[in-house]
Amino acid sequence: MTETMKLCGLEEAQVNAMIEDLTKTEGNLTLTMETMPGEVHLLVTSKGEEKETRKERKALIRELKLRFGAHIYTTEQDKHLETVVVELLKNQGLTVTTVESCTGGALSARIVDVPGASAVFKQGFITYSNKAKKRYAMVKKSTLKKHGAVSEKCAKEMAKGGAFATGADAALSVTGFAGPDGGENVPVGTVFIGCTLKGKTVVQEHHFQGDRSSIREQAVAYALALLRECILENFQQKDRE
Repeated sequence: MTETMKLCGLEEAQVNAMIEDLTKTEGNLTLTMETMPGEVHLLVTSKGEEKETRKERKALIRELKLRFGAHIYTTEQDKHLETVVVELLKNQGLTVTTVESCTGGALSARIVDVPGASAVFKQGFITYSNKAKKRYAMVKKSTLKKHGAVSEKCAKEMAKGGAFATGADAALSVTGFAGPDGGENVPVGTVFIGCTLKGKTVVQEHHFQGDRSSIREQAVAYALALLRECILENFQQKDRE
């Protein structure tokens, strides 16, 4: 028997360090790790009879939940990150817009691949050029000149501009260098991801490894993870009020 725990928002090295003491090579249970761009899946496999391993397996899963907390987006084998995000948006009555540069529409594609996404997805902008960023996401000319398109400030303005332009509750922005070329003093793999939700905007800076395709895939996964994180924080804040 194998149980799966899917994580987002953490790098493989971080997860590996956090489970090093739990990794088992002998006994009734085996804890293994599978990776895909932007995600890590933990697999708990029982070797013996159910009645002999049930208590031990439950204890291990409980420990993993304590260690990874909100980074666990599902324990269902067939559920994907974008599905969880769309379900969260629906449950909270929220809508979202995307403003993409280096991902070129891949983020929007992941969202609309989920049946029923039309209930939450407002619009997607592909603002690949600086001109498009200014026209559709209202990024300031001074921002592009001083900080560049691949910057925290640009990602922030892209997210805020996308939300304002469409009236969406949330907006995700992605801008970066996926390769093969980078920018002056900005290496390939540098990606800024912004998320605006209910007027609050946060930006993450990432330095992804891999080829052009892998960097873009990682950017999409981390963008979905950031939106999920912001929705959960907003939900918790409303509970406190």
